[in-house]
Amino acid sequence: MASVWLAEDTELGRRVAVKLLRPDADRERFRREARAVAALAHPNVCRLYDFGEAAGEGPFMVLEYLSGGSLDDRLRPGTPLPDEETERIARDVADGLAHAHANGLVHRDLKPGNILFDDEGRAKIADFGIVRMTETGAITETGTVLGTAQYISPEQTAGESAGPASDVYSFGVILFQMLTGRLPFESESVIDLVRRHRSEPPPPIGALRAGAPPGLAALALAALAKHPADRPPDGAALAAALAGESAATAILAPLADAEPTAVLRPPRPRARRSVRNVVIAAVIVLLLLGAGVGLALVATNGGSGGVPTVPTSTPTSAVAPSTSTMVPWRPAR
Repeated sequence: MASVWLAEDTELGRRVAVKLLRPDADRERFRREARAVAALAHPNVCRLYDFGEAAGEGPFMVLEYLSGGSLDDRLRPGTPLPDEETERIARDVADGLAHAHANGLVHRDLKPGNILFDDEGRAKIADFGIVRMTETGAITETGTVLGTAQYISPEQTAGESAGPASDVYSFGVILFQMLTGRLPFESESVIDLVRRHRSEPPPPIGALRAGAPPGLAALALAALAKHPADRPPDGAALAAALAGESAATAILAPLADAEPTAVLRPPRPRARRSVRNVVIAAVIVLLLLGAGVGLALVATNGGSGGVPTVPTSTPTSAVAPSTSTMVPWRPAR
């Protein structure tokens, strides 16, 4: 659709990326992309500086130049990214998607080649060339398949309208790839690849990589659900799931350091409890219910030495600080 050039902004003395539309490309699509990007202002979305038409050159966009390359440049077949890097990129992309979705935009072609990095290593979503504007309708009519086969959602392969959950599916493919070093579905045939996206479950991440962070693995598989209603609904839900991990770890880590082998059991009836202890217990219970996993817990109740426990099959080290323990996504239905 276009060519992209590294250029110099002679007025402001900075490098920029200039996107020039090909003569035979769709001008209206190009304008809509410019309007879409202009509506976004977020640290994790590539910024648009200018839009116009030059004599003899046609329509152009002037975009933020991102010197750190793309996520595609960082991925190596069979080699997962470091877990800390994976989580950082996932957070950045989720935040960028949340902003786009909140402004009524669906990217529809999220993939490693469209995730770029600035000189500080911050990930930014770029290339809104086939964006869908939820308030004004799709650029392309329903029934047309748009996207990249390795990252396309099942509903897009069927020619159905893409919503925020379609971007969530593509996010799941990318997260799966960062965690395992491979795509969830691989085939030399595009038709077979599309069929697998529509009908086959993704392989368990643990079977491909022992020791993969369980929280990130669970989020990737939740995002890869075949039906949009079974996935986290949008970028905000992805960002919330990723943010919930650090909050839970920060609260539970001191408890683990205090007595890492303790387990939970129903507390003994007590005549008196301080308001502070009740509030702390309520917060911890809510975290445990939200996380949906067995967690060890040390509870100090008025200095009496009583330690609540659960059955001994519960893991006793689950509260150890980890960059991958997150609140798992559960579909509403």
